[in-house]
Amino acid sequence: MSSRRLVALCALLPAVALAQSALELPSVEVTADAARPLAASDRDIGAEELASRPQNRPGEIVEAAPGLIATQHSGEGKANQYFLRGFNLDHGTDLALSLDGMPLNMPTHAHGQGYADLNFLIPELVGSLQVRKGTGHAEFGDFATTGALGLSLVNALPRPILQVTGGSFGYWRGLAAGSTALGQGTLLGAVELGRYDGPWQHGEALRRLNGLVRYSQGDAGESVSLSAMAYSSRWNSTDQIPARAIPLVGRYGTLDATDGGDAQRYSLSGAWQRSGEHGTTRVNAFAIHSTLNLFNNFTYALDDPTHGDQFHQQDRRWVLGLNASQTVPGELWDRPLETRLGVQTRYDDIHLGLFRTEARSWLSTIRTDAVQQGSAGLWADTTWHATEWLRATLGLRGDAAGGRVHSDLAANSGSTAQVIASPKAGLVLGPWLATELYLNAGTGFHSNDLRGTTITVDPADPLNRLSRVPLLVRAKGAEIGLRTQALAGLETTLALFVLTLGSEVLFVGDAGTTEASRPSRRVGVEWTNRWRPLPWLRLDADLAATQARFTNGDPAGNRIPGAPDLVAAAGVVLGEDGPGWSGGARLRVFGPRPLLQDNSQRSRPTALVNARLGYRFESGIQARLDALNLFGARASQIDYVYASQLRGEAAPVLDRHFHPVEPVALRFTLTVPL
Repeated sequence: MSSRRLVALCALLPAVALAQSALELPSVEVTADAARPLAASDRDIGAEELASRPQNRPGEIVEAAPGLIATQHSGEGKANQYFLRGFNLDHGTDLALSLDGMPLNMPTHAHGQGYADLNFLIPELVGSLQVRKGTGHAEFGDFATTGALGLSLVNALPRPILQVTGGSFGYWRGLAAGSTALGQGTLLGAVELGRYDGPWQHGEALRRLNGLVRYSQGDAGESVSLSAMAYSSRWNSTDQIPARAIPLVGRYGTLDATDGGDAQRYSLSGAWQRSGEHGTTRVNAFAIHSTLNLFNNFTYALDDPTHGDQFHQQDRRWVLGLNASQTVPGELWDRPLETRLGVQTRYDDIHLGLFRTEARSWLSTIRTDAVQQGSAGLWADTTWHATEWLRATLGLRGDAAGGRVHSDLAANSGSTAQVIASPKAGLVLGPWLATELYLNAGTGFHSNDLRGTTITVDPADPLNRLSRVPLLVRAKGAEIGLRTQALAGLETTLALFVLTLGSEVLFVGDAGTTEASRPSRRVGVEWTNRWRPLPWLRLDADLAATQARFTNGDPAGNRIPGAPDLVAAAGVVLGEDGPGWSGGARLRVFGPRPLLQDNSQRSRPTALVNARLGYRFESGIQARLDALNLFGARASQIDYVYASQLRGEAAPVLDRHFHPVEPVALRFTLTVPL
């Protein structure tokens, strides 16, 4: 048997075994306490709240998670860049994202470890967002260092709709979606078309095509669903530019008009659930095929003054996986006890390439790799309701990951495998006066790019020897918090957290090499508020402050570049579900960040306001006007400080590189129910 098949078989066998045993269990019922939060920062956000938020791009839907920023430093077809709990998460390195149990993070990715692209989402079909932060939840494994976000799709729409949106800078979007009864279930379908040029001097020429078909049937006792999704897009990129280039190209200009890319994603996923007096059984499986081509030039003419520094990153992969869990109710000393057992498996067959290019034309190959990577995780937790005012949870997960790298340079080929155990614990005290106290602690991990575990020489310079990195990097975290509803209609949470990493070791996809940074610690506080004083008025306000520091001594300094000190948000929503006027506005503050380890250069804060005004007619037709960046803030979506060299410059220059927020943009949407 080939090593490729062996890795795939090892990844899937535990899940198949558990799924077979789970299917033989009697039907079960979900207990009411199963949905009760285990931590102060736990939050479940429904479709009504998600739909009320004006958004510039699909990925911003996750900004409903308090303290989270989803920004963009390149073309709109590229995955967002995320920030949470003092982390610059890049495109998902320390934040686990999923859709109906299907993982969205991509390990050993051409552009960055954990790359999680949300551009395939159709926001109108997202039914909820589950927010779980920190390392205290046993059901989340790889990438769930700062936490995990679980998106879910709706099974049906009240009425079929036709929707069209037009707006500033060549924005256009069309959506047709609806559901109908089919046999004993419901068939849901949607098709989305979109284009966008943006305010950039060289238009993005974004083209997006999206489709979904979903069949579901059943009820709370037993249900099944099957979903097929397809997405394709292509675009031009205006990447970050150095401040010194503004007189040359302007604020919305580019230094390489040939940057851009294309992406495709196709998936098939299914889920089955059965509930009854003996617990709940869940099984879901998924298959994903994705491709990505990215052309970027971040240093312009630093490495190659003749042809420029553009490079092409290529990622093509198949992903297969199966997850299963069983919830078993019981008693301990005549008090309720709930135990959950689960298994999660995944296999990635990946083909990667990194090439030097000029105007998207191939110049030379830096490296190419074929990677087979598998993982399997077993987890369990038990929650005991010791008294009416005390719940205790103990959890443990074990993860095994590994695979093989077939590199075009034999010295960088090889196999690797690693296992890691992650214990968890939590206490919930209360409620007293509609207030609960929470204490949680646990360990977690994120994986590194598998190529970093087998590398020995720099692919750009084979004479330069490099050190290998571990596959799995441990994190330790704790959270203390409270949740109160002492005032009717107002829910307030306060959470204090600490998170440490032994080493922020990353694989640098832009260079094809590894880079190990230093151990670090984040300490922070999150304060959230949700208030509905009247049926037609909803208010919210969130504040997250974090101190992020390297913990070992180094003359370079102890600040972590890109780590935000402060994230804040506030919003108001007016109107009720029914004919008439509605509206709202949201403030989002992306706080200052150190750009160098000695804190000598810092980014300025970015404060943006988005607003919405809408009207629903008696017929159900809805008209809506969204104003993005309402007050025209001239700020940055992202800032970096690094050395680059423009054509004509004699030497590299250390400079601040930024990607600006778009100016005021208006988008008008008309929705017609059928």
